Formats: sequence, C-alpha cells, structure tokens
Amino acid sequence: MVEEGAPRPSRNPVAAIDCGTNTVKLLIGSMPEVAVREMRMVRLGEGVDTTGLLSAEALARCFAAIDEYAALIAEHGVPRDRIRFCATSATRDAANADVFAAGVQERLGVRPEVIAGHEEAALAFDGAVRNLRTPAEPPVLVVDIGGGSTELVLGTHAPEASISLDIGSVRLHERHLRDDPPTAEQVAACAADVDAALDAAEAAGVELGRAATVVGVAGTCTTIAAGCLDLPAYDREAIDQAVVPVSDTHAFIDRVVAAPVAERLRMPFMHPGRADVIDAGALILDRVLRRTSVYSWTVSESDILDGIAWSVASRST
Repeated sequence: MVEEGAPRPSRNPVAAIDCGTNTVKLLIGSMPEVAVREMRMVRLGEGVDTTGLLSAEALARCFAAIDEYAALIAEHGVPRDRIRFCATSATRDAANADVFAAGVQERLGVRPEVIAGHEEAALAFDGAVRNLRTPAEPPVLVVDIGGGSTELVLGTHAPEASISLDIGSVRLHERHLRDDPPTAEQVAACAADVDAALDAAEAAGVELGRAATVVGVAGTCTTIAAGCLDLPAYDREAIDQAVVPVSDTHAFIDRVVAAPVAERLRMPFMHPGRADVIDAGALILDRVLRRTSVYSWTVSESDILDGIAWSVASRST
C-alpha cells in the first residue's frame, strides 16, 4: 500500500499500529482524516501454532516494517503519547513475546499492548461500524478474520456479545491445508475445525443467526470481496462499502480453495503474501455466512486499525 498523502502539519495527529499474525498495519492522521495507511505482510505468527515461539526470521521481517513506520511517524510529528501499538493473536500465544516487546520499544519508544480478545473485538467493531455510510439494520455482526484468530462481534451501536476464536488463515492453513491445492479431506478437516469453534461462539452467546447485517473486515474479507466483484486490481475505493451476494461469495470461495497457489497469484487483486493462506481464511468466512440468514454482506476497509486510532483520538489532550 502507498501513503495517502504527503507529510503535512495536522492538529493532534495519532499513529495506530495493528500487529497481527500475518500483517502489520499503520494509520497516521487526525481522525477522521487519514494521512497515511500502510500495510506490510510480515507473517509474524509463522509456525507459532506449532512451536509456541516467534521465529528469528519473523521477528526480523516485523522489525524491518516497524523501522519504516517509525520514520513515517517521525515525519508526521506524532508525539509518543499519541502512538498506540496493539499486538494480537501471535504475540498472545508466543512464549518469547518479551523479545518482540523490547524490539518495538527500542524502535518506537512505546511498549506494544498485547490486547485481550474482547478488546480486539470491541476495537474491530468500532472501526467497522463507525465507517458505514448507510446505517446498518441491527443487530450487526462484524467478522474480522485474521491470521491467528477470528473476532465475531454482535451488536448495535456497541458490542453486545463478542468472542475471539483461535482460528485464522495462517493458523488453520498450517494445521490442515498442507497440499497445493488442499485435498478434499484437508478441506473437510479445516471446515470441521471452524465449525467446532463456531459452536463454541454460539454457546458463548454470539448467536450468528440473529444477525440482520454482516460486515466483513480485514484482508481475507476484502480480498474475497475483490474476487466476487471481479476487479482488475485491488481497489480500496471499489471494495469499501460494497454489498456482496452470499451466493457469489460461496461460489468464489469454492473456486479459490480449489485453486493452486500459482493460480491464486494470477488473480490481479491477490496480495502475494496472502495467496497461500487465503484458502483457510475463505473457509472461515464460508462457514460463518452459512450460519446466518442474510442474502448479502457488506465489506468495510475500516477495521481494528481505525478503532485503535479512534481510541487514541478520543483521549483528552
């Protein structure tokens, strides 16, 4: 992604960083105005599900991205007390998360917050729902599929029920979908794993069937939306707020799961760093939608990153 604007003075700028299992993202701006929105695919959570550790290679990739972000934050004059760095699933699970925290502190001067699943869900809901230009019929289900976890949040103006599930595109791909393309048996095992997690979500009070509106956020959902829209390239403006038929979604998911990685890479909207794991993420969205009664879903390019930025902007200054 590219910088949306050149560095310029702004009132009370904030910097939000969302570091997940697959990506690390940066937003700089004076909300609601956004000056910079960047993403790097660093695969921080590579192998964490198996080893319980952040690898040296993954840490190096992540720290390189953070070095770039530190330079952008300095260019835009964001003070340290207006920077919030949130780390999610991979660092919740890793035994050596202290190494990661020290590296972030050295580069940005702030400690990363390893946020709990319920806060991750609330920030994702705020970022997604605040962005909607047309009021959504409640209750709204926000679906945030990450690399290591999936957040499901049901609510109206605020979350009423939410859960963070240990299912994500990287985690489930590494666990189940080892062939290229995955076998029918591997797909079935992955879907069963997702279904078990969704059973737990329903038992915990996140009743997916109650949703009148489904809003999908983050890279898996936006990429699938781009595929359903048959875009000639990834186009943030075309994807944001798009209403996607559920039937088209299931059809595209069947296609992308069955395709080898080389074919996925030829899809003009597919990020190279997502092509190998999109199969597992797509299966999560597929199984979630099958538990709802909606005929279409809305995709939002605003997500937890925007929620983090708003949480800083809302502080008294």
